[in-house]
Amino acid sequence: MSLQSKASGRVVITGIGAATPLGTGVDSYWPRLLAGESGIDTITLMSTEGYSSTVAGEVKDFNAEDWLERKEARRVDRFLAFAMAGARLAMADASFPDDPEIRLETGVMIGSGIGGLDTMTENTRRLHMEAPSKMSPFFVPYMIPDMASGLVSIHFGLKGPNSCVVTACATGTNAIGDAYHIVKRGDAVAMVTGGSEAPINPIGLGGFCAARAITTNNEAGSRASRPFDLNRDGFVLGEGAGILVIEDYDFAKARGAKIYAEIIGYGMAADAFHITMPDNAGDGAKRSMVKALQSAGIAPEQVDYINAHGTSTPYNDKFETLAIKRALGDHAYKIPVSSTKSMTGHLLGGAGAVEAIFSVLAIRDGMVPPTAHYETPDPECDLDYVPNKGRSHPVNIAMSNSFGFGGHNATLVLKKLLD
Repeated sequence: MSLQSKASGRVVITGIGAATPLGTGVDSYWPRLLAGESGIDTITLMSTEGYSSTVAGEVKDFNAEDWLERKEARRVDRFLAFAMAGARLAMADASFPDDPEIRLETGVMIGSGIGGLDTMTENTRRLHMEAPSKMSPFFVPYMIPDMASGLVSIHFGLKGPNSCVVTACATGTNAIGDAYHIVKRGDAVAMVTGGSEAPINPIGLGGFCAARAITTNNEAGSRASRPFDLNRDGFVLGEGAGILVIEDYDFAKARGAKIYAEIIGYGMAADAFHITMPDNAGDGAKRSMVKALQSAGIAPEQVDYINAHGTSTPYNDKFETLAIKRALGDHAYKIPVSSTKSMTGHLLGGAGAVEAIFSVLAIRDGMVPPTAHYETPDPECDLDYVPNKGRSHPVNIAMSNSFGFGGHNATLVLKKLLD
């Protein structure tokens, strides 16, 4: 197959793959998501004695050997195994050509907010409890966040642009947005992109408990994540990965690819306010959404659905609600807004990519996922949060938000392909 000599300027999504607390693969997680089921439960990956939070969204029954050769599966960090699972699912879903010329012009942009915490935890133990000589030679390669992009590139022979985004909880969205620009300007014919995270270990859980950003409502169990609800008390830690294959529109059409949706807009803005707390006027989040709409060339009234960042923290949900109203005006009250973190927990660097996939599926099926465990309205959160069960609703244009520590704000705009 000959490659395009000139980029079309349009970028489409042709493959999706995700490992989530609700399951691995679309057929596993999508029906459960629409039903308002929760993938959150008591932590089993580690002892939680002494920790203030004991619930999380774990990817259950995940076996790295299903996605990697046995020897490699036994030594790679969990976040890398998630990334490989997502990539294998997405590449298969896209029926991506096994053509050396095409793969020469196909790149990878997969981010991670933290990287290999399991690898860091184990090697820190060896350093302090045994000796420096007992540290693994794979410590650095399997800890650094960019190795998800590296491994996917190696395994699939993808030799185009290869990079990594690290913007805390905005990582997955930024990775897709940056990959979108690479394809749009013609630097690659396709990109494998998204985010992956595996933070449920002593360092990750301990750090977020110390930061007091995480729920302590352990008695709630599977219902601990309740975005926009008056009684929310913090986010629930989650793990997993979301990976998408995106392609130049003309290239995808020429090879007869199945197209889920088109990426039409991407916006970024900084709070420049505080290292962890969002801007109290929702200014950075608002400007991110406005920039995404401007990039897409659409009016606020054309947005049909928003997959909110919706972490279930008191500040984020209040200020994101304010930001949505500032960005969309009166239209904010006329469309469904939901937080799927109510069912998956917060996947940190993987969140934006998984939520972009959920938005794509909402476009495909005309079904909006709910905000689960929504019981008591908060007067300061007064939008239509699709309580507890998915809703049939035509979605032509969806917006997906991600905001991260450090004041990072990122927004994607996705559109149903009508031509």
